[in-house]
Amino acid sequence: MADDSQRRLFTTSLIQPAAERRSQRRSRRAAATQLRQQELDRRADGGDRQLAERELTESLPRSGEPGPLALRTYRRLRIPRHQDTSATLGVAYPFLAESGLGADGVVVGQDLYSGAAVVYDPWVLYARGVITAPNVVLAGIVGSGKSSLAKSLYTRSIAFGRRVYVPGDPKGEHTPVAEAVGGRAIRLGHGLSTRLNPLDPGHRPAGLSDVEWRSTVAARRRDLLGALAETVLARPLSPLEHTAVDAALTSAVAAADVPVLPMVVDRILAPDPGADARLADDGRHVGHALRRLVGGDLAGLFDGPSTTEFDPSLPMISLDLSRVTENATLLSVLMTCASAWMESALLDPAGGQRWVVYDEAWRLMSHPALLRRMDAHWRLARHYGIANMLIFHKLSDLDTVGDAGSAARALATSLLANAETRIVYRQESDQLGVTGGLLGLTGTEQKLLPSLGTGQGLWRIKDRAFVVQHQLHPSELALFDTTTRMVPGR
Repeated sequence: MADDSQRRLFTTSLIQPAAERRSQRRSRRAAATQLRQQELDRRADGGDRQLAERELTESLPRSGEPGPLALRTYRRLRIPRHQDTSATLGVAYPFLAESGLGADGVVVGQDLYSGAAVVYDPWVLYARGVITAPNVVLAGIVGSGKSSLAKSLYTRSIAFGRRVYVPGDPKGEHTPVAEAVGGRAIRLGHGLSTRLNPLDPGHRPAGLSDVEWRSTVAARRRDLLGALAETVLARPLSPLEHTAVDAALTSAVAAADVPVLPMVVDRILAPDPGADARLADDGRHVGHALRRLVGGDLAGLFDGPSTTEFDPSLPMISLDLSRVTENATLLSVLMTCASAWMESALLDPAGGQRWVVYDEAWRLMSHPALLRRMDAHWRLARHYGIANMLIFHKLSDLDTVGDAGSAARALATSLLANAETRIVYRQESDQLGVTGGLLGLTGTEQKLLPSLGTGQGLWRIKDRAFVVQHQLHPSELALFDTTTRMVPGR
């Protein structure tokens, strides 16, 4: 009990004085406020109340309070300018303080924010470690200038020793470019004399022995026949059908060093007398599918020896498919044959560095066989020195590639993921979410897209961003123009 009494007495003695001090402070503040109000009222009776209030208000001197602890100095405070690397400033001030891509490569145009020249070359950037994949995705609505950019990128690269292959030109707009740079445009379609034999051995890379070359040609022919049959049938081949195709191809090669497609079709529908009697039934569907390329509605293009040769030494080769754009199946078959026809030169390690341009890419990617070939080329791009370029109008076109969650949609999306250079020209407002999601654009970058002018594009090179105005020489402008039919006087 004594301890409790002492504790209460001790606690009271500690708390009570503090309470008294607080009350005293409150009283003093109240009194000071009252005196201030009285003085303010007295002065305001004979003059301006605001002037009286300013006179009663105490403020610190401009140079601070005097005294040893006032941190006063006889010199003015001067903060030094901040200096840092362009990489650091590029994060703090994007678009304004970009260090650029260097001076090696093709001049594209001008950075709209810094005013500096923009130079781009995927092979140079890969060698410097700026990018790890040389592939390019280019998207833009009609009239935004994306086609002119693609043409100027690959034609200006020719001066640096690069070659250009366009394995399928659905509109024929790359034909005059190929002819202007000393290359060749191969026109394919009904009524033309051009023939392509898809079973040609093609260009033989240097360094392959005879055994290796025969094995490579046999594998390519099997893959091509299977891809052609799947394209026409619109389904994968069964194991029995693969066997029937292999047996027919082996028999055709034994009869001629360079077989043609009619020979293979005949042997699928009517196998050799010594072959298994069940092969005719196993290959019946695939035989009739391939017969469309020989004697049906797709005849006239692949039913004989090639009338033209693929010359890998030319600076540019383009396959003009403008005559067959109305037939989706024929377009896919032509692209499949053309890809195989060019493949041996494309995949030659000694063939040099090459642009491979896929215009109207959404059409090509809607065919599974073509999509698989494109995916293989993209995966081998670094090994063979290839820079692939996919050209779209809008990224929502990928919705036509297979069903959501399908293997085809996954392959198409992976092509975008494996391109570290993404160039986006003007897009409609309703496309911003799709474009930003597929290409990994920030909110700020998405807002720029609807306001871009002709020839202006957002360049995303890995994690770096530029807004670039593409610049054309008058000769290029005349050659690349795609509006001649809309504006005849131009």
